[in-house]
Amino acid sequence: MTVSIWQADGTQPLYETDVLVIGAGLVGCTAACFLSQAGRSVVLTDARDIALGASGRNAGFMITGLDVYYHQAIAHYGHAVAQELWSLSARTVRYWRTFAQRDAVPLRECGVLLLAESAAEAADLEQAARALDADGIPIEFHSRDPLGRGYHAAIRQPFDGMVQPVALTQAIFAQSGATLIVNNEVYAIKQLAAERVLVESRLYRFLARKVLLCTNAYSALIEPYFADKVIPTRGQVLVTAPLLQPVLETCGYSNYGYMYFRQTFDGRLLIGGARHLFKAQEQPTYEDRITESVQDALETYLRRRFPEVSAPVERRWAGIMGFSIDGLPLVGCLPDKPDVGFAVGFTGHGLSFGAAAAERAVDHLLNGASIGALDAARLG
Repeated sequence: MTVSIWQADGTQPLYETDVLVIGAGLVGCTAACFLSQAGRSVVLTDARDIALGASGRNAGFMITGLDVYYHQAIAHYGHAVAQELWSLSARTVRYWRTFAQRDAVPLRECGVLLLAESAAEAADLEQAARALDADGIPIEFHSRDPLGRGYHAAIRQPFDGMVQPVALTQAIFAQSGATLIVNNEVYAIKQLAAERVLVESRLYRFLARKVLLCTNAYSALIEPYFADKVIPTRGQVLVTAPLLQPVLETCGYSNYGYMYFRQTFDGRLLIGGARHLFKAQEQPTYEDRITESVQDALETYLRRRFPEVSAPVERRWAGIMGFSIDGLPLVGCLPDKPDVGFAVGFTGHGLSFGAAAAERAVDHLLNGASIGALDAARLG
């Protein structure tokens, strides 16, 4: 972020804290909770407020797995890494259930469908199902469309579901006991000495022993280290007015995850995705505006796959996701600032990896623990 000399002239009050977490989204609030559990005093700050970025603009899918099918992950990352990533994702979903149940956050354990839109994708789904089965992961493969909506095949993951993501983030923050400072842009981070980090922001100059960046898409605006590692990418969504009758008991991905849908807890139909049709327009960008081209594609999908739905579209929105250059989250400490850790680059899967990534980031920052497959050092 940039802040002018008129907005902050260097005389902001000094605020000393044990640990400062920057970014009050789902990952930042979860990290604050883990830090508090480790006995640390935590301040959480954000340029806006809790869950006003991608954490509050997604579809709310609690889905285990990566953004590629399991057999493709094995081929691309190696079998051991794919297994580790699946385990981390499953751990994350378990954490969301625990956090949600403590505060009665709206959650539905309805399973998730991965749906093929072509014969080629159906073949990929079958390969993915075999690989999952070989590793003892209890999915269900359907060689035909279980929804009767023109898909070619499906994998059902019965252990997944959906949640209200803003309520979840707020609940996790409340459980963290952290101090929150909102509407506070950070513009400089300086490692002064061991366990002495100065963070300059619009409202305060923070002096912290440890700092954790949970800034996802906006990371490169704070630290140049992320400029060639995290790509800001826009995702768009629409929702209808509440339907008179439910049309779905589950939520689903199709076209390799580029399209997705669910019913909300108040009965609306949500459709998201279509960015792959307009990639040059949707990536890279920090503009969280909707575009006519993507919204038209979402409506076309709505009318094709759910022709019985006559309810009007009532809301449209966009959010900016942080895509890592290799598709995996980035966890570590800044090379020139050893007391500044980070957990960023979730590639649209913050609800799949956020809690486990935050857990590893905290353990590494405090104790030097191994980060495993999420270690940003893999990128050099």
